[in-house]
Amino acid sequence: MDDDELQKLHVVFFPFMAYGHMIPTLDIARLFAARGVKTTIITTPVSLPIVTQAIEKAIKHGSPAIYTEIFSFPSAENGLPDGCETVNQAIKYYMIPKFMQAVEMLNTPLEQYLEKTRPHCLVSDMFLPWTTDCAAKFNVPRLVFHGTSYFALCAEEIVRVYKPYKNVSNDEETFILPSLPHEVKMTKSQFSEDFMKEELNESKKEFELIKESEIKSYGVIVNSFYELERDYADFFSKELGRRAWHIGPVSLCNRSIEDKAKRGILEASKDEHECLKWLNSKKTNSVIYICFGSMAQINASQMLEIAMGLEASQHDFIWVVKNDRQSEEELLPQGFEQRMEGKGLIIRGWVPQLLLLEHEAIGALLTHCGWNSILEGISTGLPMVTWPACTEQFYNEKLVTEILKIGVPVGAKKWNVVPYNVDYLVRRNAIEKAIREVMEGDEAQERRNRAMKLKEMALKAVEVDGSSYNDLGVLINELRHNKLKVV
Repeated sequence: MDDDELQKLHVVFFPFMAYGHMIPTLDIARLFAARGVKTTIITTPVSLPIVTQAIEKAIKHGSPAIYTEIFSFPSAENGLPDGCETVNQAIKYYMIPKFMQAVEMLNTPLEQYLEKTRPHCLVSDMFLPWTTDCAAKFNVPRLVFHGTSYFALCAEEIVRVYKPYKNVSNDEETFILPSLPHEVKMTKSQFSEDFMKEELNESKKEFELIKESEIKSYGVIVNSFYELERDYADFFSKELGRRAWHIGPVSLCNRSIEDKAKRGILEASKDEHECLKWLNSKKTNSVIYICFGSMAQINASQMLEIAMGLEASQHDFIWVVKNDRQSEEELLPQGFEQRMEGKGLIIRGWVPQLLLLEHEAIGALLTHCGWNSILEGISTGLPMVTWPACTEQFYNEKLVTEILKIGVPVGAKKWNVVPYNVDYLVRRNAIEKAIREVMEGDEAQERRNRAMKLKEMALKAVEVDGSSYNDLGVLINELRHNKLKVV
């Protein structure tokens, strides 16, 4: 390593071992590197080849080098199968608690690395709350990456502090989240049952640890842009007293076609040229894109309702089907693919989502309301059908449907840690209705117009002198100033 590298501001990134967290973290690391910061990503042996591949592709298109640091993952010590080093794999084996125990054991190699390297900042995922204390031992500021919206962060904190759900008598009665800039109503059914309990169970304990570590940290990095959530960016800093920097949408660092096609850490399961050829045969805004994220496990009963709803809507579609526990062929209704040939494209596994969403034939996105997918939809100017299941997804739905007014809810009402449980099916008529509402008529066009304006704002935000570009510059300059003070 030459002297120039040794003199640089050094920021280390420690993502949570889940594809939906690793991908935006890689994008954030690229943004820092592009501004002259030495960046290092902590990874584990199983993820190393795909992280390295993503970095090499970025370098090929002009991005500066990004370093990697490998931590051995304690799978065997925690009763996990060999090579089980991501939460996506742990879900397949029903071993999330053991996986989280293994993740926490990474505090020892992290402390050893920080002591040896003494970086100037650690950016780590919200699901690694213990990293705040690890970093503090060596006077390294820790920035938290939540991977969600300002709105969700604000709403989550209001619910935690005021507990408005205590004022209702049943799971379906609505209550207002107090103090927020907009009137937001929710129900107890949209929250985890563990969260509603009075006693301090494991879920509540983990949530409190995350919040405590955030409060003690240097601040928060938010994958959003000011124009999208102006009221909630201000509320988060002024009313809740959190330091935060908005630097998104970070996916827009992927500028070339190959970047977008190969974005992330997995190879697409279907050739992008095949997908684009199919889309090229379709009219503008005529196709709805359906994806439930990288961890969804959808049972056969719900798959049937989705399939029948799609067929009844009579709209062309791309449906990304992912299920690690059962054959997709067993889950799809018999004869459905044959009937939909030419009208629907079913993709199994990973897809070049960013590239597909930009295609002019895509007219809307049906999403589980994960923040990565929502931001990608906003960045490509798409209205949405919202289908939340758990975590902060019900908050994100409120932002999309009631505040931004670019979405139509499908009618999901029940929080469930294993999404799409057979006891809480969304029926085919509701799916058909939501698809028609987002694709047809004057109101659909008004949503599309609003979505296109947000797309323009998103693109401006990441350009030179845009709000996100400038906020990242403010953060980097502050870290450089702190580095000089320490030296």
